[in-house]
Amino acid sequence: MFENVLTQNNVTFKMKVTYKTIISASLIVLAVILPQIVHAALGQPGGVKWLPMYLPVLLAGCLLGLRWGLAVGILSPLVSFAITSAMGSAMPAAARLPFMILELAVFAAVSGLFTKLISKNGLWAFPAVISAQVAGRLVFLLAVVICQSFVPFTPQVIRGQIVTGLAGLGVQAVLAPVIMIGLRALMKKDKND
Repeated sequence: MFENVLTQNNVTFKMKVTYKTIISASLIVLAVILPQIVHAALGQPGGVKWLPMYLPVLLAGCLLGLRWGLAVGILSPLVSFAITSAMGSAMPAAARLPFMILELAVFAAVSGLFTKLISKNGLWAFPAVISAQVAGRLVFLLAVVICQSFVPFTPQVIRGQIVTGLAGLGVQAVLAPVIMIGLRALMKKDKND
């Protein structure tokens, strides 16, 4: 979506990269900060329930497209892990990190596939987010099943996390598209001014 706005405004390639880098970095920062806020307010169970890192990643995919969204999806848990490990309490936990990277990469990539459609009609953000959530969760489950012989996750633990996270996914299935519709309207308004 953002690419279309930049192209319509005749922004140079170098400036497009600069703008996308700034937005990507901002979304990664948000993906690191939101879980800290949720964990401080609600504890570790709050993070499992509300999945705060997922929202910025979904926004990155919808806004920036597949490649840039994918970068945000991969880097968000890595940056969070690096920063929080240095602070003494890794988030996500080391055992969960590879699975979360994979899951968030799928979230971003699938939502990023809808970018051009969202640019034309903001309502496409709803199927973009829901498709991304379903695909990401399925890939996460598949990865756990494939790796279950050497990871500390049991099917019961994963099932519990998925059921607990339904509340966060539900909120994000509404919130992310509403934010995208608002951003789209704002970008269209700026273009018309």
